[in-house]
Amino acid sequence: MSSNKIARINDDIQRVVSARLRDVKDPRVQQGMISVTRVETTGDLRYSKIWLSVMGLKDEKEFRRGLKSASGWLRHELGSVLNLRYTPELVFELDHSIEYGAHISEIIHSLDIGENGETEDEL
Repeated sequence: MSSNKIARINDDIQRVVSARLRDVKDPRVQQGMISVTRVETTGDLRYSKIWLSVMGLKDEKEFRRGLKSASGWLRHELGSVLNLRYTPELVFELDHSIEYGAHISEIIHSLDIGENGETEDEL
């Protein structure tokens, strides 16, 4: 299958899953602000790996259990929206890059650096 078609399917899956994640009623999944950062689907459309970034995640283990429990419903919703030969099995991974970037940004902003690039202690 062409890479352009897979890329379009990945975009469609990302759009649908991010919209449907808001409708999941399981409190284990609704722990914070959830963003779908990336989707990779295999060429045979059997598996789709979905990376999620969650700001304000309280319990990662319970979040993963809730996602596993809701994956069947999400797959059914995906199949009803997208017209594909096979509805891929959803595999969820957590993406910590946004949290890491926010942490680094806080560290940079907490530094006392003057306009010349010198710290306030050196002035």
